[in-house]
Amino acid sequence: MDLPPPRHRARRDLSASAVAAGLVAVLVSFGGTAVLMVQAGHTAGLDAARIGSWIGSLSLAFGLGGALYSLRTGLPIVMAWSTPGAALLVTALAGVPFDQAIGAFVLAAALTLACGLFGWIDPILRRIPGEIAAAMLAGVLLNFGMGVFSSINQQPALVLAMCAAYLVCRRLAPRYAVLVVMLVAIAIAYALDLMQLDLLDWRLTEFVWTTPAFSAQAAVSLGIPLFVVAMASQNLPGLAILQAAGYRPPASRLVAATGLLGLLAAPFGAHSVTMGAISAAICTGPEAHPDAGKRYIAAATYGLGYVALSVVAGAVAVFFQALPPALLAALAGLALLGTIMGGMAAAMANPQRREAALITLLATASGFSFWGIGSAFWGLVAGLAAHAAFEYRRASAS
Repeated sequence: MDLPPPRHRARRDLSASAVAAGLVAVLVSFGGTAVLMVQAGHTAGLDAARIGSWIGSLSLAFGLGGALYSLRTGLPIVMAWSTPGAALLVTALAGVPFDQAIGAFVLAAALTLACGLFGWIDPILRRIPGEIAAAMLAGVLLNFGMGVFSSINQQPALVLAMCAAYLVCRRLAPRYAVLVVMLVAIAIAYALDLMQLDLLDWRLTEFVWTTPAFSAQAAVSLGIPLFVVAMASQNLPGLAILQAAGYRPPASRLVAATGLLGLLAAPFGAHSVTMGAISAAICTGPEAHPDAGKRYIAAATYGLGYVALSVVAGAVAVFFQALPPALLAALAGLALLGTIMGGMAAAMANPQRREAALITLLATASGFSFWGIGSAFWGLVAGLAAHAAFEYRRASAS
């Protein structure tokens, strides 16, 4: 019997574990990158309204786009802002007039849209073996898992209580483990006075239009690097993570959607809309729901969470600065344990591809960066090169 469209069965598929996974993904993804954008805004000399518009326009664009796509297709489509792009802008925005920076953002989004419309993404994704994609997923997330233990040094009482709550819930109510850990973490952080709530200033986001201006200097120094970093460090890894989780996303169409959303949001300060990577891993993992067909609820929750945050984006960025870093690190690691385990198991399942998968995992987990492009891309490159070499050797031997 055919199932009704996902948007018509979303209420039936709703679950606390999927909602919790979506909220955890918001917490983990917003915390670090929003701070980078605040820093980049200060570098560019922007006022609070323009910084809020930057964060708010991005949150609204990819939150609404991802939520609608997930509810329409039943796939857990997670969109995000470009974290490597935000890191790039912390230094690259210095001395660049903001209207020219906006022109560079428009150029980066237009190039992304063109890649999707011309169908260049699907052929690339089809050539990535499942074991290599799974190894890249495990490598990307490995440091998050280890972060649970390294964060004990920072806040031992908080992190150990979170670990205890996780173990108890995994035994008694595994589907709700991440939700309980999140609630326990916030309650203990508040009780220990680790949350600096006096910093909050709840003002609504002002969406400020900036007319783009185009210059060759901004295109070369900002536009093209933003495009390359977004494609290599987030779009391809994000799509590979969906593939490693067992989904078959329409890759080119999704990349085109991120380009279009980025193009619409750029005049309000949005630097780059991309596919999510870490946030996608949280929403597509077994912790979200045992049934892979119902994990789209986690992605939709994540998207709607960002739509809500867009209304008070600047204030929420300050709120995340008030949370203990150890809380976010431990929460991310515990939420991703199941996904890390699944990625490692899938990566090592085929003995003939195990060595190439191991090379992918190690290169990705190393944190190696070159030309401003992160280790997720270079891990894929290393794994595919090893896979090609080993397949050639086996073909020659036979």
